[in-house]
Amino acid sequence: MLKNLLSSSTALFCGSIVKSTGSIKSLTFGSNNGSTGFKKLMIKSYNINKRSFHTNCFIRNNVEESSTNITTENVNSIEYKRQRMLDTSSLTLIFNSSDNQPSHRFKLSDRFVEKYKSIKPPFGFNGLGEVVYKRTYSRLIEEENRNEEWFETVERVVNGTYNMQKVWIETHKLGWNARKAQKSAQEMYDRIFHMKFLPSGRGLYGMGTPLTEQRGLFAALNNCAFVSTDSMKEDPLKPFVFLMDMSMLGVGVGFDTKGAGSIIIKGVDNSRSPVMNIIADSREGWVESVKVLLDSYFNGTPPQLFDYSKIRPMGAPIRGFGGVSSGPGALRELHDNISQLLDKNVGKPVSVTVIVDLMNYIGKCVVSGNIRRSAEIAFGEADSEEFINLKNYELNPHRMSYGWTSNNSIFAEIGMDYSKVAERVAVNGEPGLAYLDNMRKFSRMNGVEDNKDQRASGGNPCLEQTLESYELCCLVETFPNNHESLEDYLKTLKYAFLYAKTVTLGKTHWPEVNRVMLRNRRIGCSMSGLAQFITKRGVEELRKWSVAGYESIQEYDKAFSDWLAIPRSIKTTSIKPSGTVSLLAGATPGVHYPHSRFYIRRLRLASNSPLLNSLIEAGYKTEPAFGDANTTVIEFPVDCGEGIRTCKELSMWEQLSLTAFLQKYWADNQVSATITFNPKTEGSQIKHALDYFQYQLKGVSFLPLMDDEGTPYPQMPYESIDEKTYKEMVSKLKNLHVVSNQEPTPERFCDGQSCTV
Repeated sequence: MLKNLLSSSTALFCGSIVKSTGSIKSLTFGSNNGSTGFKKLMIKSYNINKRSFHTNCFIRNNVEESSTNITTENVNSIEYKRQRMLDTSSLTLIFNSSDNQPSHRFKLSDRFVEKYKSIKPPFGFNGLGEVVYKRTYSRLIEEENRNEEWFETVERVVNGTYNMQKVWIETHKLGWNARKAQKSAQEMYDRIFHMKFLPSGRGLYGMGTPLTEQRGLFAALNNCAFVSTDSMKEDPLKPFVFLMDMSMLGVGVGFDTKGAGSIIIKGVDNSRSPVMNIIADSREGWVESVKVLLDSYFNGTPPQLFDYSKIRPMGAPIRGFGGVSSGPGALRELHDNISQLLDKNVGKPVSVTVIVDLMNYIGKCVVSGNIRRSAEIAFGEADSEEFINLKNYELNPHRMSYGWTSNNSIFAEIGMDYSKVAERVAVNGEPGLAYLDNMRKFSRMNGVEDNKDQRASGGNPCLEQTLESYELCCLVETFPNNHESLEDYLKTLKYAFLYAKTVTLGKTHWPEVNRVMLRNRRIGCSMSGLAQFITKRGVEELRKWSVAGYESIQEYDKAFSDWLAIPRSIKTTSIKPSGTVSLLAGATPGVHYPHSRFYIRRLRLASNSPLLNSLIEAGYKTEPAFGDANTTVIEFPVDCGEGIRTCKELSMWEQLSLTAFLQKYWADNQVSATITFNPKTEGSQIKHALDYFQYQLKGVSFLPLMDDEGTPYPQMPYESIDEKTYKEMVSKLKNLHVVSNQEPTPERFCDGQSCTV
């Protein structure tokens, strides 16, 4: 301890506290002239994994103990004995970029990459794909004051992927073949460049960047996760801390309510002196602040005060994860919401509502005023009226301000009576349904029970992945319609699966996550553009490609697992809902059909975005966002292809049949499907549809279709148009050359419109 103390660079001063209205703004240090009333200042220094942090403990004479709960409103009237800089080391993987690194990083041949510099990328939908790429995934090259071009993004992603392989192979002395790796990497590069497959949005944004190469935050390459509250009796804090930490890394999280009734909320111990927590300006600092606040209520520790002064102001850039800071306001509101919720429930068992409210409050904080995006799914029991009514805002009007942060689904039981659930679904589409027994017993729903997933306890926010508690999932997206032959598609699957398998090599900063992922190596290799494929080739061809593709992936998994000396993946395929990634490739999202063959897709950009001038010069229609002077709306004309049907032309029953078809022939995880239905003609049939399809699905959600005339608000994201209007809009467009010189704002989580809020 003494050695650590002497080696610390922290000065030893007696202190005084400078107060200002609303919150503690700063701390000043100087000599103790007796006016401060502090008896002494003790500084404890700890050294954990080569990273030091300090706990400053102020001992005050004759402190009058507080008997009130601590909020940000009365923080300045409270005297406290202890102050600490929150310990953030437990939420950071200590990663030295020189540790276990190969002597030379993997790098694609410059001559090879140079060939692609002059090739026009096949971005889809008349410039929409390119703008989404520039806004969302093109990283800033600071030394050149410009953003990446597509050929450079692909190079970064492929270099990062093969460097992860090289580190693993050389660390474990398995024998790296540089020539073979270069040839393989070039093939992967070509297939990503031409959008035959694409990593998930998290991978496009994070792979090969300092996030992974220097900080070792490999969790950020994964799309989604699940955590069960069933273990709250052992550690009531962990599920909530995990959800917030993963959400701030860009990972969408599912959670259940099985912890309800497992603990009594003790409440804050107001007989003890408050503790002042200085919140670090980091993801770790925010998460740790929620941890100590929850600890005070669940475990009866002293009242917690918070100093927000180190948090960067609203609008400041966030370098690591993109976007801009929301300032301390969202975190302060979260602390207040948690305190007010738990104050009302002191002495009571933790309830379903309290669990979901806490998770939803955290989700609302992460959203941070629409600067970030969040994805959550809450799972409840099918017979829980409390859970099912959480989104019944006639009964719970106060939840309207935050209940939207999660999709809510029930764990449906085979053979259950769907009458009450179907009535709720017919109104607003919720709750969704997850068949946990089917998820555990089956891989593909082809009648063969293999019971691979007996430890599974839930799924991710879009419900395309079966997951254990504290398990993350890595997704990769393929586009069969961008291939001329099955043979070519099978080759694409090889490299798509290799990318995803490589991501499973990365450690995370959560031991619980590592334990599950090292064992399961779960992957979700997905297909998108299926509506276009069926239109062009038919359902039988899709069945053939699905069966052959699945069988090939099993062979690839065996080969790659042997090469890397790791377990085979417990499951390998899914259908994700997609979103921005499919826009890059000009593909319809996942299993879903478009609302119209021709439509206007509206995209929102900050009015000061450097992308805007390029779009105006190219002839795209722009206008100020309704009610937001700082945002501009751009209109893109989209054509999904000749002969394609629309979701209004497909009955609810046909959509369910297609979902079951893919669950049988392709997905051993799940098919993420939001079934649209006509409330007037099909709402009454939902109960009967579930009776039939409960034996063929692992999960499903519904969405009532509204007539275009039924949602008459300005600047809707999608607006159906006819072919004449489409051609008129296209005729006004010129060649688009997008220029940008700022960090992108990455899409979060599952990249899907249906599960991201």
